[in-house]
Amino acid sequence: MTTTTDLLAEYSAASVSLASVAPCAADLAALPDAALLEAGRVAAENLRLAQKTVAVFAAETAVRSAPELGHAGLAQKAGFRTPELMVRATTGSTLREASTSVRVGGLMRHSAQLPWLEAVGAAVDSGAISVGAADAIRSGLGAPSASVSAQALAAAANELCASAAHLDPDRLFKRAREARDSLDVAGVAKREHALYEARGLRLFDRPNGMTHASWEMDPLSAARFRELYDRATSPKRGGPRFVSGSNAQLADDKLRDERTAEQLASDVMLQLLESGADADSSQLLGTGGPVVRILVTADDLEASRGFGVLEGNAESVSIATVEAAMCSATSVEVTVDRNGKVLDLGREQRLYSRLQRIALAARDGGCMWGDCERPPSWCEAHHIKHWKRDGGRTDIDEGVLLCKHHHLVLHDHGWEIVRDGGEYYLVPPATIDPQRTRRHLPSKSRALRRALAQFEMAREVVQADSAAQAAEVGQAHSAAQAGEGVAE
Repeated sequence: MTTTTDLLAEYSAASVSLASVAPCAADLAALPDAALLEAGRVAAENLRLAQKTVAVFAAETAVRSAPELGHAGLAQKAGFRTPELMVRATTGSTLREASTSVRVGGLMRHSAQLPWLEAVGAAVDSGAISVGAADAIRSGLGAPSASVSAQALAAAANELCASAAHLDPDRLFKRAREARDSLDVAGVAKREHALYEARGLRLFDRPNGMTHASWEMDPLSAARFRELYDRATSPKRGGPRFVSGSNAQLADDKLRDERTAEQLASDVMLQLLESGADADSSQLLGTGGPVVRILVTADDLEASRGFGVLEGNAESVSIATVEAAMCSATSVEVTVDRNGKVLDLGREQRLYSRLQRIALAARDGGCMWGDCERPPSWCEAHHIKHWKRDGGRTDIDEGVLLCKHHHLVLHDHGWEIVRDGGEYYLVPPATIDPQRTRRHLPSKSRALRRALAQFEMAREVVQADSAAQAAEVGQAHSAAQAGEGVAE
């Protein structure tokens, strides 16, 4: 049996060996076509073996982070909510890649419990297929049922493994789903219902300032959406031109439109959503169309310079965009003093009001816990002096924003937040840090940081002016004294 020391040494040796032969662009440029293709094949084999290693690591991480272990699990002890997030951070992969590694690693680890996928696990282990291909076969084939035996699925899995070398994971998934439908006609309705239950819309902030929407649609929802998408973009994409009347004019207008088909689709769909919300907001909290909260310093807005920040988005927007948004949507002005203080309502109210939450969002910029990136809209207002235990007040100074996860962690495990000198600090329980060393919680609001920087610049200008005036007075006084001396 390989010892821990031997295993780590083998991993290190493999990394050193691979690094020593990694080609550069000039090396590849000198290869003939046949050699280049062979080099690509070998490189792909190395990649598959590396992915297998990550999957094995991910599976072990998941086992040591099982939900029943709670905060004693490896991932949560290391500061991650899930093993997938820990794998992502450890390997530098995307969350989707990390989740795939966890699933396929589990498939390899528990192959005895999944006999119809035994060939898939073996193919990954040997480097014959990639982790992505294995996950495509697994999800496409599904599990045995009353109408489909494990043996029938195992035979299909063997055939799919054989063709995996010539298919990318997306096409391999479709092939696996077709195989399942052929074996299990009676289960089509059940799988259709499962797809319907899996529908969902999520938003992700990207590092470049854009926001990515991921919309998982069941077949019928996708068909309805696609029909609207085609009506909005068909002329730009070379679609049917056999239209007449007002539609002909609209088609010509779209052809002349300088926007790409993708930009046109984005603008049209957003307009449809806004119009629908304004016409019928019965399924939404609040009424009317969307409300945009704009964080901008009073100095920037008055001088029509600088920039603003849209709540929930870390990217700056120009003052022109701020002014346009304030004209077309409801806006709330948030003012701050030189110390960043905003609103107080006192103890007459148990819960933070809407205006107070807006003020907290402007000051904190999101969940204040460590490196948590959840925006203000995902957060709850936490009394740093507990309402009942400490007689806390519902004041802005006595509240901070925390996402639900970290809010529960704080209350359930003895963490505290204290305010000292206008700054906030997270205090761990003695079970985690016997010294209970304070951890600074700086604001994550770019708008607040800019406002405070402007206050500081203004203060320095005032001090400089005062010093200059004092110097002038001193010089005048000295000159006057010198004149009096001459007169004598």
